[in-house]
Amino acid sequence: MSREEKEEIAQKILERIEEKFGTVPLVNKVLSEDPDLFIPVSNVAKAAFESEDKKLDAKTSYLCAVAAATGLGAEHCIRAQGNHAKQVGVTKDEMREAMFIGSYMAMTRAQSYAFRVLEDLYKE
Repeated sequence: MSREEKEEIAQKILERIEEKFGTVPLVNKVLSEDPDLFIPVSNVAKAAFESEDKKLDAKTSYLCAVAAATGLGAEHCIRAQGNHAKQVGVTKDEMREAMFIGSYMAMTRAQSYAFRVLEDLYKE
């Protein structure tokens, strides 16, 4: 496939994203400058959130995304996935709970690393 064909595909993907969500995230804009990276990443995102064979409904999928983004401290992703979650009917209480779970998992991850080091430092 030629570079021009790949750029056309990337542009169509950007248009679909904007049509579906009303905006194109910065990450997508930057990645689209390299269609060899952007197209596969976009396909993964589409499979995660839009596949016909999905086992999770849209609401659950976006709550998972909000929780993961929260745990990673990815502010822009929290906002983007939070907006998508609102669009599919996620309530403020549900979103808060997903954010709490994500932040709890980040806390326990940090503790897991730190406390293992602590135990190694003070081994008898």
